[in-house]
Amino acid sequence: MRQPSSSAPPPAESLDAVQAALGAEHAAIWVYGLVSAFLPEQFEAPVGEGTTAHRARRDTTERLLADAGQTPRPPEPAYVAPQPVTDQASALAVLVVAESDTAVAWRAVLERTDDKALRTSALEALTGAAVRATRWRRAAGETPAARAFPGQPA
Repeated sequence: MRQPSSSAPPPAESLDAVQAALGAEHAAIWVYGLVSAFLPEQFEAPVGEGTTAHRARRDTTERLLADAGQTPRPPEPAYVAPQPVTDQASALAVLVVAESDTAVAWRAVLERTDDKALRTSALEALTGAAVRATRWRRAAGETPAARAFPGQPA
């Protein structure tokens, strides 16, 4: 994962969007922990990969904010899933929501900065979230599995 490196900190509007994206990363990590209890062993590897990707993005984002003189917002003590998670189908659905929310947050960063390094990092995050959302939609049997404009708010 590429760490943004720029001589000047991004503007405040960009940093607010980055803080929001960090919040989405925190929530996604929480969701991956939640759903692991409801998914069979065949999903262990992709759940681990998603968790690792979001933790790495969280760490990179926290460093970016700290380097810009900002205090990264901590995770919430808990989150409310958009629907109860009780089985494999609901677990897959909430994973799609978490990845879609993360993509929306990183797209907002892209829309609020001209900083090349930050745009590159945000695009990587958006792309990763879109790919994972597509994989979870496929696992859930949704069609179409891919969305035309990932990160576009619904």
